[in-house]
Amino acid sequence: MGVCDIGNDINISSGLNLNTTGITTFSMAGWQLVLWATAYLVLVLVAVTGNATVIWVILAHQRMRTITNYFIVNLALADLCTAAFNAAFNFVYASHNIWYFGRAFCYFLNLFPIMAMFVSIYSMAAVAADRYMAIVHPFQPRLSAPGTKAVIAGIWLVALALAFPQCFYSTIIVDEGATKCLVAWPEESRGKMVLLYHLLVIVLIYFLPLMVMFVAYSIIGFTLWRRAVPRNQIHGANSRHLQAKKKFVKTMVLVVVTFAICWLPYHLYFILGHFQEDIYCHKFIQQVYLALFWLAMSSTMYNPIIYCCLNHRFRSGFRLAFRCFPWVTPTEEDKLELTHTPSVSVRVNRCHTKEILLFTGDTPPFEAANGQGRSPQDGVAPEP
Repeated sequence: MGVCDIGNDINISSGLNLNTTGITTFSMAGWQLVLWATAYLVLVLVAVTGNATVIWVILAHQRMRTITNYFIVNLALADLCTAAFNAAFNFVYASHNIWYFGRAFCYFLNLFPIMAMFVSIYSMAAVAADRYMAIVHPFQPRLSAPGTKAVIAGIWLVALALAFPQCFYSTIIVDEGATKCLVAWPEESRGKMVLLYHLLVIVLIYFLPLMVMFVAYSIIGFTLWRRAVPRNQIHGANSRHLQAKKKFVKTMVLVVVTFAICWLPYHLYFILGHFQEDIYCHKFIQQVYLALFWLAMSSTMYNPIIYCCLNHRFRSGFRLAFRCFPWVTPTEEDKLELTHTPSVSVRVNRCHTKEILLFTGDTPPFEAANGQGRSPQDGVAPEP
C-alpha cells in the first residue's frame, strides 16, 4: 500500500476500502468539503429510502413474494447497508482522518464492505441463474422456497469468509494524537500475498460474476428473442408472458451494467495503485478518490429507480409507499396491482403443455400471480 507525504505532511494511502488503508488525510477547502458532504448525503438518503421501499413492496405484498424477488430483497438489503455504513462512515473518517467510532466498529467496517459487495453481485447472479433455468430449461425442477433461503444464507457465509482476513488484521492505532482504524497485515504476509488477496477479492466480487451473468443473459436473450408466438395467440396470454420476460431481462441487464460501470473505475484505480504507488503522491488524487468512491457507492441507489421506471408493479408500490406526500396520489389500480390475485388460470391439456410452456416458462419475476408463482409441472399457464 502506498503512502506519500504531500505538502504539509499530507498522507495518502490506498487499499480495497478506504478505512483499510491506514492514514488518509483530505486537505481541502471548506466549500469543497461541504459539496462532497452534500453529494454523499444525497446518495445515502436516496439509497436507503429507495432500497427500504423495494424491500417493503416485496415483503408486504403476497403477490410480490416470488423466488426471484427474494433475491431482489437480498440485493436491496446489501445495498441499503452499504450506503448506510460503508459510504456514510467511511466519508466521515476520510474527511477528518480521525476514527471516532471505536474498536468494534473498526473491525466491522473493515469486514462489511467486501461482504456487502459480494452479496450484491451474487444476488444478481442468483437472479440470472433463476431466469436461465426458467426460460432456457423450463421443464427442469425449480428452486424451492427452502432452497432459496439456503442459497441466500450460503451467499452471506461465503462473503463473510472472503472478508474475514481484513477484519482479523484490523487494529486501532494512535498517531500523533489522532486515532486511526487500519489493517495491519503481518510482515511475512506483506507484498505479494496481500496483492494476491486483493486481486482474488476483486476477481470474485467483480470480474467472475459479471462474466457468468454476461453468458447467462446472452443465452437468455437469444432464447427469448428467437421465439415466435403463433398467430392465433399473438394477443393472448403467451404473448404477454413473453413480453414480460423480455422486459424483465432488459431490467436486470440494466441493473448489472450499471453496477459494472460504477465499480470498474474504483477497482482499476486500486489495481493501478498496487503496481504504481507514486500515483498517490499527487494532491489531485484526493479529489479523484472521492469521486471514484462516490461513483462506486452510487451503485446502491440506482436499482430502485430502475425498478420504478421499468416495472409498473414497483411503480404502484412506490406510489403507495409515498402516498403521504401531497404530490403522490395512488389510484385504485395501484392497490389492485399489489393486492389482487387473478383467480382463473388457463388449464392446458397434457398434449399441449410443452407447446404452451415453451413460450411461458414460468411466472415472470415482479409479475407473479401468487406467492411462489407456478412451476412448469403445474400444467397451467398463469396470467401475468
